[in-house]
Amino acid sequence: MSHANAALTPRARLRLARLVVDAGWTYTTAAKMFMVAPKTAKKWADRYRAEGTAGMSDRSSRPHKSPTRTSPDTVRQIVRARWRHRLGPVQIAGRLNMPASTVHAVLVRCRINRLSHIDRVTGEPLRRYEHDHPGSLIHVDVTKFGNIPDGGGHRFVGRQQGLKNRAGTPDRPQSKHRNPLLGTCYLHTVIDDHSRVAYAEICTDEKAITAIGVLRRAVDWFNDCGVTVERVLSDNGSAYVSRAWRNACGELGIVHKRTRPYRPQTNGKIERFHRTLADGWAYARLYTSETERRAALPGWLHFYNHHRAHSAIGGKPPLTRLTNLPGHHT
Repeated sequence: MSHANAALTPRARLRLARLVVDAGWTYTTAAKMFMVAPKTAKKWADRYRAEGTAGMSDRSSRPHKSPTRTSPDTVRQIVRARWRHRLGPVQIAGRLNMPASTVHAVLVRCRINRLSHIDRVTGEPLRRYEHDHPGSLIHVDVTKFGNIPDGGGHRFVGRQQGLKNRAGTPDRPQSKHRNPLLGTCYLHTVIDDHSRVAYAEICTDEKAITAIGVLRRAVDWFNDCGVTVERVLSDNGSAYVSRAWRNACGELGIVHKRTRPYRPQTNGKIERFHRTLADGWAYARLYTSETERRAALPGWLHFYNHHRAHSAIGGKPPLTRLTNLPGHHT
């Protein structure tokens, strides 16, 4: 495609050049027909003689030499400051005594101008991975939400009314603190690495025996979807480092892998799912009781798996990646 200010397209250049070279037209006559300068007609005719049809396409306007371009050593200093200290163009420019616009141009050229492209902990570029088929790896974790008092929580009804609702909710745990407690909702989550299909259960604790039960039911659920689970990735929580968890994985024929300590990014898919879960279900609207919120979870999971567009898989719902679903191709 020719650039926006080009007077001639590649097809028009070829017609002009052929009139001059093949038909014997003068530069002036051919230029007048295409409403360009004779010098332009001569340029395309000479290029047609030398390169043929291929010479009619646009060439890069970048100069062969750029003596004032930022030196490679300075570029390395800019990139190092960006990676290690997560500094912006103004701060880096102050350290290196150079214009901030130059620093920004270097960051754009190196594709690290946005901090979202850099790991928050190490400062290194993000390394994303994805297993090549469903069931090759599933991620497991537990996330916690405070139970909702009868009448609604403070996020929707305000702090003062929220405290009144907490105090008036029956069957709540005894509290030694000033503010009444409502207990915790332990949500055990499982997500397939390739498809992002999710499975979740609300439990009363995060003990090993509970996590093992969730894993067994999740494996059966994935089997019903035509997916055979091969590996499971977890963090280093007490439930997942226990001997019971290891034995359960062995019985199910699943290889257990754990993330590096203090490195939640390795399990980033399920961590990101927890944020989506909080925004789309846990705190999406006013729930007048914990029972009402828990009753809404199955419907939201169905929406997430079957209908919600997922940006990481091309804007399609996760279930579309399970190509081995029973009856999928009928």
